Amino acid sequence: MPTDRLGTPRLRLRRWQEDDRVPFAAINADPLVMEHFPDCLSRRQSDDLIEKIEAGFEAHGYGLWALELRATGEFLGFTGLAVPAFDAPFAPALEIGWRLATAAWGKGYATEAAQAALAFGFEQVGLAEIVSFTTVANVRSRAVMERIGMTHDPADDFDHPGIPAGHPQRRHVLYRIAAP
Repeated sequence: MPTDRLGTPRLRLRRWQEDDRVPFAAINADPLVMEHFPDCLSRRQSDDLIEKIEAGFEAHGYGLWALELRATGEFLGFTGLAVPAFDAPFAPALEIGWRLATAAWGKGYATEAAQAALAFGFEQVGLAEIVSFTTVANVRSRAVMERIGMTHDPADDFDHPGIPAGHPQRRHVLYRIAAP
């Protein structure tokens, strides 16, 4: 079941490499990419996130894969599966998530990679359900969730415990998809 690599016709989802750190830090420092997060990440925070992601691979055999364009090897961001890092009202759960450089937006990469990660979660890990969540205003990520077959029930929406009360990004929507 553990895998270091997944693929689609256009994309490669793989474990993280040392040379991913600089482009990943640039993604995490981009205000457009981080628009629906409380803050952009510093280089140190970005590197720490890679370490946390890699620890998830060691613990579970899967995680948030680094995403690259198969034709060129260009680093695009990440897509994959993770355990939510907070005490979620919908826990226990496994979430699917993605973060791509703005140059990779609008090309279907997030959807394509997410479909590969979902297939892995259902077929290889044997999950019964996968969730995803974001801020209410994050229409781009919500559109990806809908394109990959996830559904939203407003009764599942929640206030993210890691975001202070009164912050405009505190309210989150929850999407779900059950195994086929």
